[in-house]
Amino acid sequence: MYKNTIAITANTSWYLYNFRKNTILALLEQGYSVIAIAPFDVYSQKLTDLGATYLPVKIDSGGTNPVSDIATFYAFYKLYKHHKPCVTLNFTPKNNIYSTLAAKCAGVKTLNNIAGLGTLFINESIASKIARVLYKYSQSKADFIFFQNEDDRALFKQHKIAHNVMSDRLPGSGADLSRFTVTAAPDDGVTRFLLIARMLFDKGIGQYLEAARVLKKQYGDTVEFRLLGFLDVDNPSAVSKAQMNAWVAEGVVNYLGTSDNVEAEIAQVDCMVLPSYYREGVPKSLLEAGAMGKPIVTTDNVGCRETVDDGFNGFICEPRSTESLTDALNKIIIMPHSERLKFGVNSRHKIETEFDEKIVINKYLVAVKQLLNEA
Repeated sequence: MYKNTIAITANTSWYLYNFRKNTILALLEQGYSVIAIAPFDVYSQKLTDLGATYLPVKIDSGGTNPVSDIATFYAFYKLYKHHKPCVTLNFTPKNNIYSTLAAKCAGVKTLNNIAGLGTLFINESIASKIARVLYKYSQSKADFIFFQNEDDRALFKQHKIAHNVMSDRLPGSGADLSRFTVTAAPDDGVTRFLLIARMLFDKGIGQYLEAARVLKKQYGDTVEFRLLGFLDVDNPSAVSKAQMNAWVAEGVVNYLGTSDNVEAEIAQVDCMVLPSYYREGVPKSLLEAGAMGKPIVTTDNVGCRETVDDGFNGFICEPRSTESLTDALNKIIIMPHSERLKFGVNSRHKIETEFDEKIVINKYLVAVKQLLNEA
């Protein structure tokens, strides 16, 4: 067991680089060796460039094949037995399950992050029921669990999941306040909205599209609705390429693809939107938009509502309601540009005081040291 080696795992290298880059750098600065474990993609080399040791693992993120999942468990086990980290930090659902079980078998301490539960505790499919059993069993083997919102923490308590495991709440993944700085949208008579997420109907993409249809009909080219994020993903709720192409051809929305420079896209818009009814952690896109001084429109939904003080830095609408979303977006449209900027200042203040990424990273460092002192 190498007391200064920390493993950090997720279901994509893209996730580790884009969402946990500063956590990796902070661990390295503290003198730890960091092993980054995730499936290989174009971001794997970027993890090595940060100073981490990258190790590949195969994870079928959206799949339900038990043979594939057993192989994932065994792959984690072999990595932990060979590289002997003292603690593993797990992100994303299958990592929380299979990395935790493998680490327990290999004698490695685990620190898990529950960043939203998706449809896991809503869907009554056989796959969801099996996943709940696996979650319940695996999380009882963890040494520390971070929750991104109190709703998820309460849900774990209600289902008697890991009730004897140490836990704490994090303000989501936090926002990097030095990277995401206040940038005013152009005052050119056009109100621009942006939705950043994986393109899933559960994220409220359908309601956003319908609201856009209504408001484009009313305001024409003085309003614009943009979408940014992975399309045609491995998820039953995924928006297909054909569907997106049809919407774009209709002239209702602009699809921007994906970007490593999301701050450039956020900078151009007047308001960030996420009408999700997915069980979120705390959506990163809302935190980053808030840090850049943008008003936010989101739903009264787990993880989302934490980012908005209604009528102060944005508006909260009803989940699954096109009418409620349309009304909230219309409030932004009819608002004077100066008032939108004022809402944006309020957003920045809220992110600075409640969601600074440094708060999150410091909590990880404290928890790691706590687990090492117990080792």
